[in-house]
Amino acid sequence: MVKKKSKTFKLGTTSFIYPDHILPNVKKLGAFFDEIELLIFESYPEDVLPSKNDVDALLKASQTFNLTYNIHLPTDISLTCDSSEERQKAADTYLKVIERFDSLHPTTHTLHLEMPSQIKLDVLNLEEIKNQQNDSLKQWIENTYHGLKALMANGVNPDILSIETLDYPFSLVEPLVTEFNLPVCIDLGHGIKYGYDIAQVFKTHQSRIPVMHLHGVEFLDSKIKDHTRLDRMPEEHFAAVLSLLENYTGVVSLEVFNLENLNYSMDFLSQFFSDIIRK
Repeated sequence: MVKKKSKTFKLGTTSFIYPDHILPNVKKLGAFFDEIELLIFESYPEDVLPSKNDVDALLKASQTFNLTYNIHLPTDISLTCDSSEERQKAADTYLKVIERFDSLHPTTHTLHLEMPSQIKLDVLNLEEIKNQQNDSLKQWIENTYHGLKALMANGVNPDILSIETLDYPFSLVEPLVTEFNLPVCIDLGHGIKYGYDIAQVFKTHQSRIPVMHLHGVEFLDSKIKDHTRLDRMPEEHFAAVLSLLENYTGVVSLEVFNLENLNYSMDFLSQFFSDIIRK
């Protein structure tokens, strides 16, 4: 039998467990979690963003449930694209989203630095990564630098952001993370799906990791499926995750998107930690 221990981390999940808007999800989930990850994936049209009244209601809910929030910033805009005008537009939009939720005092605002598919294919050549000889990769890194610079020029404090680990080697953006003094959001599921060393990323950035995303990864015959129930993760991979969770004091967000996957994930996690309130 597994010996359970009290969790040192805050447990969260997403604001899209029920097929409904953010506030109804928070009201249904708030009693069972320490934090809710507010999914703000879309920025256009403007009325897709929660209204100021919605934010006031979220603040009231946080007080009712003794709950905190983190914000997942929109993914339909990009700080890394070739167009300087589009990067500036993205920076302005991110600032608007950050300001909209300011009264909630979020733990962090998680940001994607997306890489084009062709460049991802190119960087599979490890020597190319090491030497950064690929012109398109160098241009993408330069674009990303200027995009982040535009965001900081808007007056955004880097401490309130976290750069998420995605589907390319995080080492490619680590120099920028260091230069801009940015925290990191480790997506543990992404790391397992794409075969990256999550322990190394954790060790490198452990003093600056406000949140980690956790979800199941299922290795099927023809593909790898992520953002599924946690008990689908192979035992050896979950053992690596567990070693990181045991003394982690930030937020662990169960990044799943329906009630079935959430319930199975909570049941699974409760086998290892004694103070998981199962829904």
